Amino acid sequence: MKRIILLLSAVTLTTGLMAANPHTPRRPNEPNRKFIDPANMDQSVKPGDNFYLYANGNWLKTNPVPASKTSWGSFHVLREESTRAIRQLLEDAARQTGKGRSYQLIGDYYASGMDSLRIEASGYTPVKADLARIAAVKDLPSALDEMIHQRKQGNGMLFGFFVGQDRKNPNKYLPQLGQGGITLPDRDYYLKNDARSQKIREAYRDHLVKMFGLIGDAPTDAAQNAATIVRLETALAQAQMSRVEMRDPYKTYNKFVVSDFSKTTPALNWSVLMDKMGAKAQDTVLVGNPKFFRSVDSLLTATPVADLKTYMRWNILKGAAPYLSHAFVKQNFEFNRVLTGQKELTPRWQRISALADGQLGDLLGQLYVQTYFKPEAKQRMITLVDNLEASFREHINALDWMSADTKKRALNKLVSFKRKIGYPDKWETYDGVVIKRDDFYGNVKRASQWAYNYNITRLGQPVDRTRWGMTPPTINAYYSPVNNEIAFPAGILQFPFFDPNADDAINYGGIGAVIGHEMTHGFDDSGRQYDADGSLRDWWTKEDAENFKKRSDKVVAQYFGFKVLDTLAVNGRLTLGENLADLGGLAIAYDAFKKTKQGQSGGQIDGFSPDQRFFLSWAQIWRSNVLPETQAQLILVDPHSPGMYRCNGPVSNIDAWYKAFNIQPGDKMYKAPEDRIKVW
Repeated sequence: MKRIILLLSAVTLTTGLMAANPHTPRRPNEPNRKFIDPANMDQSVKPGDNFYLYANGNWLKTNPVPASKTSWGSFHVLREESTRAIRQLLEDAARQTGKGRSYQLIGDYYASGMDSLRIEASGYTPVKADLARIAAVKDLPSALDEMIHQRKQGNGMLFGFFVGQDRKNPNKYLPQLGQGGITLPDRDYYLKNDARSQKIREAYRDHLVKMFGLIGDAPTDAAQNAATIVRLETALAQAQMSRVEMRDPYKTYNKFVVSDFSKTTPALNWSVLMDKMGAKAQDTVLVGNPKFFRSVDSLLTATPVADLKTYMRWNILKGAAPYLSHAFVKQNFEFNRVLTGQKELTPRWQRISALADGQLGDLLGQLYVQTYFKPEAKQRMITLVDNLEASFREHINALDWMSADTKKRALNKLVSFKRKIGYPDKWETYDGVVIKRDDFYGNVKRASQWAYNYNITRLGQPVDRTRWGMTPPTINAYYSPVNNEIAFPAGILQFPFFDPNADDAINYGGIGAVIGHEMTHGFDDSGRQYDADGSLRDWWTKEDAENFKKRSDKVVAQYFGFKVLDTLAVNGRLTLGENLADLGGLAIAYDAFKKTKQGQSGGQIDGFSPDQRFFLSWAQIWRSNVLPETQAQLILVDPHSPGMYRCNGPVSNIDAWYKAFNIQPGDKMYKAPEDRIKVW
């Protein structure tokens, strides 16, 4: 499985840019910007008591979560700007014809999604053919055939299936199977019996009844359907590994000869199933959770075909609901309101813009880069990456807990990092995808089919390491262990992360720490288990691995001590990789900053020293207000800590922060020097 580690999670990424529309000045070029604005701070809070609130308190008070959002912070402000920029590009494309295939595709796609009158008139007609196919299912073999048919249409059911790099031989693609099949965000929603979980399950049952009612099921039938769905999905949830378990790359690496794996699941002949899914003549498969598939096999044989048909109908319905008439969109939102606390539906233009970026990202990305991305930003980033790599090299050489042999291999991995900055060198052309101006749901479905086929056709082909895991407008960054690569899309290369007019303290405390964060992912508790070539292979001595674990366990304990909502604490195990990356990235970025002219000076800007500006820059990228319902969900599913602790956790372990803000014993965040955690 290709594992991409994100600066933000997929949940928070539901997911603009500082580039406003072309009729207004671009905010990154504002000459008089205050990069550290005291008006955003709450200087009544001692920095040593809560640095996050000291740096961001007034901003947090004056920037509540908008009604159509679930959280609001630095990432979200950029994302909003980016979506407006994307909207302008899409509207221009939709208004004009004859400018080439790429322009036509994205213009027609956007126009179809914005044609609300046509969508409303269609009701749920777009899915009637699929519902009729399911109605014709007679037995388990035909049910499996229909699930495969739907998977190839982009609507996966019951389990996960994709083609990705073999983690122990990353130069080869293999078919891979993973756990899945549930609707709620995590297995714990089905298994925990606290009041919050019970409330969500009850709301889910009500949602199921109402959704089935929208396609004409009688109330008693809809209620029975809901009970069936909850029972089947609960059984699937019980068989799933936890998110903490799934972080172990060895636990989820189970390679089988296909015929041998089929022997463990008598009702599922994987040679036949994979052939039908398009993965023809494959003799080997990687399985993330073999126990899950044994449970699926038992569940299939014990479940009446009528119940399997209900499960399939629900998967069709929930997959299509966001793209059908308003009644379906509204009911979908009403349940999302329970999960996240969001008060208003996101405007249609924002939903369609995000969808276009997700399904035709390279076509839109080309226009985005041409319009909004400056080449000098890419060159400046190359210099920053060089400087961060040099700083990381010094950190590795200075480690007192790592042997010379392991240091040598760590340094080899560091210099082997592949860098992706801004946008791909090779753009995807989406050959074969059909987009029609008058068929929104059909466009979504055909683009999904294209993506499925594109993934499957990698089998037998050389691994393409030029591919990106994100689109250019994305406000994020990532590290991929199997490719040993770091990537920074154009979208994140803007203030407060990066600004060509900013002093070094701002850029090193912002994008510099992000660069260090992604580099450190190559050496976190999971990433460290991959070598310089991207292979899952143990290159550590036993003693060095034990020393690493002792230090990382201290990070786990620190974050478990952070309380978020009532009794909910940060899950120090789930968030370990991101916390290590934050701690290492900030420390590495600070030392790189100290090599700059500003870093070696004492000159103040707006009343703050260079070191103070560095740490304040770090703090302001994590400012965010989050709805309580969303925060409760993130604690379960997000491998990142909440913004306050992404800010405060790392700085409390860095000596320079104590000196910069005169942090003293008695301050709430104070840690004695011997208790400050240093890993990388």
